[in-house]
Amino acid sequence: MRTGAASIRDVLYEPPGPKARRRIAVATAISLAAVAAVIVMIIRQFYVNGQLDAKYWELFTRYTTWRFLGSGLVGTIEAALASGVLAFALGMALMLGRISKNRAARGISIALIEFTRGVPTLLFIYFFFLIAPQFGLKLPAFWKITAPVAISAAGVVAEALRSGVNAVPKGQTEAALSLGMRDGSVFFKIVFPQAIRYVIPALISELVIVLKDTTFAYVVNYADLMQNAKVLISNYDALLSVYLVTAVIYILINYVLNQISVAAARRTKTPVKIGTR
Repeated sequence: MRTGAASIRDVLYEPPGPKARRRIAVATAISLAAVAAVIVMIIRQFYVNGQLDAKYWELFTRYTTWRFLGSGLVGTIEAALASGVLAFALGMALMLGRISKNRAARGISIALIEFTRGVPTLLFIYFFFLIAPQFGLKLPAFWKITAPVAISAAGVVAEALRSGVNAVPKGQTEAALSLGMRDGSVFFKIVFPQAIRYVIPALISELVIVLKDTTFAYVVNYADLMQNAKVLISNYDALLSVYLVTAVIYILINYVLNQISVAAARRTKTPVKIGTR
């Protein structure tokens, strides 16, 4: 039996036996063959409809095209990072309210967490874009996408942070309190530094979702990668090629973020903790 820190996979699943591995291999081969057949059919249909003609792809041989997409990519990254920072700040506040001993603060925080987790991001965007200006709140396009995306992610961040706090052994808090430390000092000097270490991979994974949510920027006319892609489509009538290249860019960004999350999980060697604080 391994004595190292157990992962979630170790707790939930047992390693497959020889027969199970063979069945998995056969099922994987059949699935890959089916997917390949579907891809071939799709490519053939695109070819028949002329979507693979050179005129739809030659725009990517021009520096101006990549510069335009690059400026949109910068806008996407700026919006995603700003949303991530704001979501962390809001999530931190909600988490502190959620674990507070004050019943009113705890109730309000729980309600806000469930509200932000339950409402689609697009509805928050429409609120800031259509309703908020009627009450005099006129924000730049950048904040019309950044604020709602951050609010939508805040509840998830709060619960992730709370799970990290719950993972810190309760005995450490009791020991610190017995030494005369105050509750606030115990939390911010002992509990939270360990909690954040546990949830760094989850927070990085949430940044992937935040990045995807910024694709709604077209609603508020913010110049992000997707918005600039739509401009290229309207100018060159190249729907397939532009969307395909844009999708590849998003996939590469999300792949990098996922790899960072995996590396952070391995580096922190986060063990599985069962139970609550």
